[in-house]
Amino acid sequence: MSEEKKLLREAKKLPWEDRLLHKNWKVRNEANLDLAALCDSIADPKDPRLREFGPLFRKTVADSNAPVQEKALDALIAFLRAADADDGRYAKEVCDAIVAKCLTGRPKTVEKAQAAFMLWVELEAVEVFLDAMEKAIKNKVAKAVVPAIDVMFQALSEFGAKIVPPKRILEMLPELFDHQDQNVRASSKGLTLELCRWIGKDPVKSILFEKMRDTMKKELEAELVNVSGTAKPTRKIRSEQDKEPEQEIASDVVGPGPSEEAVADAPQEIDEYELVDPVDILTPLEKSGFWEGVKATKWSERKEAVADLTKLASTKKIAAGDFTEISCTLKKLITDVNMAVAVEAIQAIGNLARGLRSHFSGSSRSLLPVLLEKLKEKKPTMTEALTQTLQAMHKAGCLNLVDVVEDVKAVVKNKVPLVRSLTLSWVTYCIETSSKAVVLKLHKDYVPICMEGLNDGTPEVRDAAFSALAAIAKSVGMRPLESLLEKLDDVRKKKLSEMIGNSGGAVPTGAGAATVQASGGISSSVEVVDSSFVRRSAASMLSGKRPLPAS
Repeated sequence: MSEEKKLLREAKKLPWEDRLLHKNWKVRNEANLDLAALCDSIADPKDPRLREFGPLFRKTVADSNAPVQEKALDALIAFLRAADADDGRYAKEVCDAIVAKCLTGRPKTVEKAQAAFMLWVELEAVEVFLDAMEKAIKNKVAKAVVPAIDVMFQALSEFGAKIVPPKRILEMLPELFDHQDQNVRASSKGLTLELCRWIGKDPVKSILFEKMRDTMKKELEAELVNVSGTAKPTRKIRSEQDKEPEQEIASDVVGPGPSEEAVADAPQEIDEYELVDPVDILTPLEKSGFWEGVKATKWSERKEAVADLTKLASTKKIAAGDFTEISCTLKKLITDVNMAVAVEAIQAIGNLARGLRSHFSGSSRSLLPVLLEKLKEKKPTMTEALTQTLQAMHKAGCLNLVDVVEDVKAVVKNKVPLVRSLTLSWVTYCIETSSKAVVLKLHKDYVPICMEGLNDGTPEVRDAAFSALAAIAKSVGMRPLESLLEKLDDVRKKKLSEMIGNSGGAVPTGAGAATVQASGGISSSVEVVDSSFVRRSAASMLSGKRPLPAS
């Protein structure tokens, strides 16, 4: 037996770490082959041997011998296929080693390194993967940067924007647009176009175009014409793959659900708010002379000071801070003797609500009664500003009807009919743009308020109350209204039934609407109600018969 064969045979008796890090490259090579074969044979992701192997790869993938390095990547890929998300604990060190040692290697080495990165994403180590990519794109060697951009493109293309957060990629792109290597710039352009397929052209253009050179901007503009935002993921993370057998069993029991194709066709809603960095507006506001301006005796100076705030607050995302004093000041300015100042203050509040979202909740609760009271003004500019701001406060998640029921109860008793009717119209908007779960929580408080509005002496108030009740019925069905409808006379019963019946087709709870989550996460879809059942329920109220359930 030759010395080499004897060495290899004896090496097999050594612990894995000693074999994989042996001074003889042939021993290391054979150890990686054996490790890959063993990982391929492991069927249980909880196999304790995987925990033993995990820490070894940070050294093996950095092997100085190119053929051995490739075999180490093969072993890593086999390990990642056998592992589960718990093994993500090893991702950081391994990904950093791949970035440092593999992306400038032979084409086959780079290809295997990219395959390993994709498997880390599959194991839900996405943030670690993107951290590694941030390091990779800073490499002075362009040859190492292009594979990093390409694997981000691949990850986004296959897993989608819900798994691979677009914001992280958007943050990396600006420095790549100005890279001296044309291949890096070309890959960056391709990645930008892929982002447009997932989150739409407008968010990408609004965030990135101001940071691009004119030539890159023109090139992208030309190619964006043919890009449609209809991308669909083609690959699932491991935890979703594990659920598939359970879902198949469940579908056999309860019957088929929506087809896989139909689910895939559903667009992925990406909240642009989550893609941008927050902007500090408090510091520049202090320097703008805002506090002196709002106390000026001249109305034009007060308006100008508030206009500075409105402009600063128009940024997509405002950095959280102490806005208490600003809110108190705006609350006073809502009732300013000059209409232009008051309108500007109301618009500033709307911008703050959109930019701060849940961070403006406390101020919104304080401002709401004053804003609703101000609905008495008949000037169109004032009404429009109030309507937009009130709707923005609800849509941005600063307010929800459950928390402001006492305010609404007080305002619908206001002696000015316009205040009562417009308040109920705002309530209707909030109901229509809320999820069914939210409406189920609030209907017990708001149905009595609306029922009282049906007896109002002003037609506009009665109509607004009817609209609010119809919105509740469209969202959660007729059952919450049954007992109360019995108290209505035939004329009112008929009108409400007609309003519900005229909705036509399947009626969603909002016009393409979904509630914006307070945390800023992706909007959730609104549940659709079977409007035919709602219409039959309403009609049956006239005859006093209980409707049959929808077939």
